[in-house]
Amino acid sequence: MKKPHRYPQSVQNKASAHSPSKNKGEVRIIAGRWRGRKLPVLSHQGLRPTTDRIKETLFNWLMPYIVGARCLDCFAGSGSLGFEALSRQASAVQFFEQDKSAVKQLQQNLQRLESQRGLITQGDTLQLLAQGNSQLPFDIVFLDPPFQQQLIEPTIERLQNNGWLAAGALVYVETEKQLATLKVPVTWRLLKQKIGGEVCFRLYQTAD
Repeated sequence: MKKPHRYPQSVQNKASAHSPSKNKGEVRIIAGRWRGRKLPVLSHQGLRPTTDRIKETLFNWLMPYIVGARCLDCFAGSGSLGFEALSRQASAVQFFEQDKSAVKQLQQNLQRLESQRGLITQGDTLQLLAQGNSQLPFDIVFLDPPFQQQLIEPTIERLQNNGWLAAGALVYVETEKQLATLKVPVTWRLLKQKIGGEVCFRLYQTAD
């Protein structure tokens, strides 16, 4: 996530907080190789893993595309979406996360799963995306930043302009439901949209 204004950690990533707690919660992998596996996550103020219900809907949408896909989890937090993708046979997942304690937990969970297909990069997501992508582009991107911090559109702009997206890539966007409209590139097509509780989640496809 040109060097932008540096967002405070409590704003930049879901696992960020002024006074992080050492208590732990957990996220559950719904399906795939590690179906039913529960992974510990730090219980930070502001940590908001995608709910199981929303995650199940999302991965039903992604079912025709996930096997063999290269995925980018832009604001990884607990890593719930990235780990689910790995369980469902994504070829690789790149996690971006700024908070050091959250990064450590992500690394520990990759070790628990004995997976070599995840790569974790610590840093400000907007700055990382602004640097451009020198590797293969991504087929699926998960974009679930902290709510009400105006991070969605700057992130979309950097994804689109700096070589992160493969042709026909899928971009999942999760926002507060009050954010009714998003500014996205005119070449993006909205495939799916749903509201669950206080959350609006959408799936876009980029141009081929």
